Amino acid sequence: MHFEFLLEEESAERVLDNLLPKIIMGEHTYRCIRFQGKKDLLNKLPLELKGYARWIPIDYRIVVLVDRDRDDCIELKNSLNKIAKTAGLKVKTGTDAGSFQVLSRVAVEEIEAWFFGDADAMRLAYPKLSENFEMKAKYRIPDSIQNTWESMESLLQRGGYFKTGLRKTEAAYEISKNMEPLKNRSKSFQVFWQGISDCLQDEN
Repeated sequence: MHFEFLLEEESAERVLDNLLPKIIMGEHTYRCIRFQGKKDLLNKLPLELKGYARWIPIDYRIVVLVDRDRDDCIELKNSLNKIAKTAGLKVKTGTDAGSFQVLSRVAVEEIEAWFFGDADAMRLAYPKLSENFEMKAKYRIPDSIQNTWESMESLLQRGGYFKTGLRKTEAAYEISKNMEPLKNRSKSFQVFWQGISDCLQDEN
């Protein structure tokens, strides 16, 4: 099976470059295609998917990954699925048996929540972070953290890192290379990871 990941920015690509080899192995392959932000991805998605619909092989899966930001998660996912259906592609639902071509996934609230879901990975990348920061109420539920990007920047700066501002792509790479997917406490990450696993299981 081959996966095409449509991503809104470079930091998401860095994360998947570190994580996907842990699940997409052997003869399975993948390619990450990044856009210039969420707006750019959403604007170009209809034409991108119509292009895929003209030639997509049976063993291809297209994965669209966007941050929720301030959008309603259900409405955003429904919008992604509607774009895919309008393009003539089948989307994954909770009841299908693998006969789909597009998997839509939303990182809640932003992909940085996935990092908060693996505090050990954050500490391995940045050892001066507090030993038990994830036990504080603010960080206990990764997908409920408000202003996730700003919260991560503030936490890292208190640890002595990124004094002039968080470099998102660098942090994404350094943290994600230590992440253990099955231990991640972010629900949106687990939904994303399970979706990829389901694709591979359906193929087998």
